[in-house]
Amino acid sequence: MMSTAQRPFQMTLDESGVIRLVWDGGVAINEAIARRALADANDLCGSGKLPLLVAMATTSSVDRPARAVFAEPCKPSRIALLGSSAVDRLIANFVLGVNKPPHPIKFFGEEAAALAWLNADRAH
Repeated sequence: MMSTAQRPFQMTLDESGVIRLVWDGGVAINEAIARRALADANDLCGSGKLPLLVAMATTSSVDRPARAVFAEPCKPSRIALLGSSAVDRLIANFVLGVNKPPHPIKFFGEEAAALAWLNADRAH
């Protein structure tokens, strides 16, 4: 079991059915942290598939093994990466460009746009 110190994020399921992952400030994401976050998201999905909003505004880096983890199949139906700076966009583009995830994933600079995209496939 990963301790709180090794779990540098908060993950919740909001009232609309969106999983929200918020990284702690300045976190450098490695493989173990990425696996813990993905396992927690899978657990929150249960037997279904739910959208995942990742607030990455304070992430400092994502190492190569962690990027590979984020490209593995998982239960979230689609993943929105929410950032606020050019550095966030650079990290997101690097994550998206190097590894092709098996689920839809997209970067957003505004939460409203991210949530609209996440919920677009649930509107039927």
